[in-house]
Amino acid sequence: MSASPLITKGLPLLTSKSNPYAPVGKWLFGTAGMVIGMIHVGGVTRLTKSGLSMTDWTPLGSLPPITDAEWQIEFDRYKQFPEWEQRKSMTLDDFKFIYFWEYAHRMLGRVTGLVFALPWMYFTARGKIPVGFQKNMVGLFAMGGTQGLVGWWMVKSGLGDDRRGDRLEIRVQPVRLASHLTMALVTYGALLWTGLEVFCIPHAKTLPEQAAKLSKKALQQASRLRVGAMGLTGLTALTVASGALVAGNDAGRAFNTWPKMGDDWIPPDMNELKPWRRNLTENSATVQFNHRVLGTVTAATALSIAAIGLNRTRAAILTPQVRQGMYGIAVAATGQFALGVTTLLTYVPIPLAAAHQLGSVVVFTSAIYSAHALRYARPALARSAQILKAVT
Repeated sequence: MSASPLITKGLPLLTSKSNPYAPVGKWLFGTAGMVIGMIHVGGVTRLTKSGLSMTDWTPLGSLPPITDAEWQIEFDRYKQFPEWEQRKSMTLDDFKFIYFWEYAHRMLGRVTGLVFALPWMYFTARGKIPVGFQKNMVGLFAMGGTQGLVGWWMVKSGLGDDRRGDRLEIRVQPVRLASHLTMALVTYGALLWTGLEVFCIPHAKTLPEQAAKLSKKALQQASRLRVGAMGLTGLTALTVASGALVAGNDAGRAFNTWPKMGDDWIPPDMNELKPWRRNLTENSATVQFNHRVLGTVTAATALSIAAIGLNRTRAAILTPQVRQGMYGIAVAATGQFALGVTTLLTYVPIPLAAAHQLGSVVVFTSAIYSAHALRYARPALARSAQILKAVT
């Protein structure tokens, strides 16, 4: 079985002239890269407490303040909202700094929308969108548009008059922050997966025949590994969402010890809020505990999958691309776990916290890539391979 072309050469991404749809794949990858940039700038916006500096929103946006008079008008508008009551020592220069980050985040989102929409129209007009993929493009465009609405829905939660008089620092609601980040991550994942599919279109016709050359046991083992990679993808997304709840409560600056939380393995004040469900999203002890558990489980799962996949006995059932994915999972998960602990112990400095958020995207990417590289073990394809084998 080791002589099978599927195992020796694998299913490389075809980005050259051998794939007439390669430009579409490159465009999708480029848009996915823009989304990563948005996630990063959004994280810095949150870490610098800049998210409530712009108090209105329009779909197309506008030019930023230019003159001193325009800046003063914008600053005076900001002062009408609840956050100002807690930040009255802020100077105009301080306001310009936080405004810059929020403005950059919003405009990067709009630019990303154009980077997707304009090439999409061009490729559609030229008939370059692969057959059956137009519905994917519609879905991706809808996800991007929805993300802008979710972002404003999030910001509004920190601007209402009901926040006046808050004893704690005024922030956006943690659940809405988690929704915003999760939506961005899912959109990125969908762009990445669609791009991978486009780059591999030339393999589609021969894949069942190639898979039929593998033994039933080999396909079963590869299928189980694929399920593991897909599970890791979902688990990573869940961990990212829990991290957003930590960020939304500024819970990373509590319990800055490891592995215990203070003097306890399980902090005693995890159930202090009523009704109980509020603890899952608003209690610093609970959200940090949940994130620690999920982060540990994700890292352990990633390393287990990598260890299973890189076992020498499986060399005959995995393509070079799958092995690359397994190495990527192992390295990314190890680095991300170490970075998370370091960020916690050092009281969440902005550079480390921003890197930790990007690290989660790297783990997510590695898991998606591995799951896609194992597509020759999809159940439907495996059944087709077995039928083809029986016929021949």
